[in-house]
Amino acid sequence: MSEAQHDNLQNADGQEQIEQKENVTLISQSVLDEIDNSNAEENEDDSIKEKHEIPVLDYDVLSMEELTDELEKLVENEKVMAIKDHVEGIRKAFSDKYHHFIEEKKEEFSAQNNEEGLDFEYHFPLKNKFDDIYNSYKASKAKHFKQLQNNLEQNFATREGLIEELKNLIDSDDTSISDMFKKVNDIRDRWKNAGAIPRDKYNILWNNYHFHIERFYDIMNLDKEARDLDLKNNLEQKQLIIAKAKELLNETDVMKAFRELQLLHRVWKEEIGPVDRVHREAIWNEFSEITKQMHDKREGLYAIAREKETETLAIKNEIIRQIEALGTEKIEAHSGWQAQIQKMEALREAFFKAGKVPAEVTEETWAKFKNAVRAFNAHKNVFYKDIKNEQHENLTKKLELVEKAKLLKESTDFAATTPIMKKIQDDWKKIGHVPRKYSDSIWKEFKEACNAYFDRMHEAKNAETSEEVEAFEKKKAFLEELKDFTLSGEHKTDLESIKAHIATWKTFGKVPFNRRHIEGKFNKILDALFEKLSLSKKDTEMMRFSNRLEQMSDNDDKRALEQEQFFIRKKIDEVQSEIFQLENNIQFISSSSKGENPFIKEVQKNIERHKDDLKLWKEKLQQIKNM
Repeated sequence: MSEAQHDNLQNADGQEQIEQKENVTLISQSVLDEIDNSNAEENEDDSIKEKHEIPVLDYDVLSMEELTDELEKLVENEKVMAIKDHVEGIRKAFSDKYHHFIEEKKEEFSAQNNEEGLDFEYHFPLKNKFDDIYNSYKASKAKHFKQLQNNLEQNFATREGLIEELKNLIDSDDTSISDMFKKVNDIRDRWKNAGAIPRDKYNILWNNYHFHIERFYDIMNLDKEARDLDLKNNLEQKQLIIAKAKELLNETDVMKAFRELQLLHRVWKEEIGPVDRVHREAIWNEFSEITKQMHDKREGLYAIAREKETETLAIKNEIIRQIEALGTEKIEAHSGWQAQIQKMEALREAFFKAGKVPAEVTEETWAKFKNAVRAFNAHKNVFYKDIKNEQHENLTKKLELVEKAKLLKESTDFAATTPIMKKIQDDWKKIGHVPRKYSDSIWKEFKEACNAYFDRMHEAKNAETSEEVEAFEKKKAFLEELKDFTLSGEHKTDLESIKAHIATWKTFGKVPFNRRHIEGKFNKILDALFEKLSLSKKDTEMMRFSNRLEQMSDNDDKRALEQEQFFIRKKIDEVQSEIFQLENNIQFISSSSKGENPFIKEVQKNIERHKDDLKLWKEKLQQIKNM
């Protein structure tokens, strides 16, 4: 495109347009069209220019909460037309995420609710907040458009009137060249200040204006001195624009430089008239070449961005592949699915954080991601649907146990009823989970029935019988006798004597529940006697332990036995952990220093002591199991 064409000057000097030379640098028409369209848009509404100063975030990587906050910030602080592109990007990103989110919730609802007639509803307050902000933005934009449209139409009418005035001036025969020149400059000044016009009329109106300016310059041939002065002034102004454009080539912010170049094109077209034919092609070609260089620099940035987007596409495809793989794994436990869901959430977050992909595959990639997630959720929902059916079966079983417990809770035949109640409790533990909404209520009902029975049973047990009182008195007297007992020093004889005392103690029978402290006193005396025997630590400990277990068994204290077993298992875990830690610590000491290292020897002795303790605890556990 030549300077003459760009200025809409055809034969302004009365000569045929010179054909472009082969060595003139041409700039892509699409780039010029882009610049013209952008200038037409910004001419219509000056506030649009401010959009370049507002950062455009990668909205695809933001969460719905972050998108809502960003929309609110923009709407509250920026002009409506300056954030048009920003708002559209936010709206699309939020919409994609929201619909994906709702699809998942709907699939979960369908999987968990088999009953007919149930409609899916999901209350999501964030969506309401987002819609309120977006609707506020649309209302502000509509109000702005209405006011802008009135101004645009008025400005258009003003500019048409100026063109008509220019046309009449040129066609008049009674005006001198000097007066005409002054009046044209006045029309030019008023034209510059006439304001914005509708963008769809921008090019037509400007072409019409330039056409009549060209006619004026044709007439100006009659006053060559004035014409040449004006053309020279235009040339100087365009040379200044070229100088500014050259400086922009050194700007590190390429996108900012390109936007400023667009403004220079706007000034070139709208505010400066034509130049002399001799310089016209050269100066336009120079400006075009600078524009081409700037365009090439911007294309270089775009190329880097496209490479990054291609890399992101590979990352997102890999994430999709991993999600697809998750959706085919066979998981048969709730804990396993919880781990899968955590993996899924991590992959989902990674997908959104990865960034943009090439525009031509954006929709395809998003569809692949949604399909992969949908397949995973379908696989998960099948499992939980089966779980739900199983939980309803468990509910039926537990309700039956509740009814049994209620029927037995008033029974006074403790000998016959207690084993049945304990079996009911054991059966309850084996059944498994019920639907959450019934879990607390059914457990409360069951616990109240069981507690009612066992409270009555314990109350009856705690009541002192004459036999138990007599047994207490005998044990009390026997303790007094034991105070005078001394060991002979003969190991075998003393051991038999202690065993005989234990056997005698057992013959006295059970004591009242609230007087069982006497058993502890007897155990203390035994402990003191065992300490004096020349038994090994292990044998002494096992004899004490066996005596305690027999007392629990004789008193039918099942709860105490269970607590003892729990305690021993805990001790086994602690000792095993300590052994593992000590052995692991040794691994960090170099082999060359292990041989004579006193610290190592002490640790190894400590390990052996722990192993002996572990063996003892395991024997105790086995003894409880054998009861």
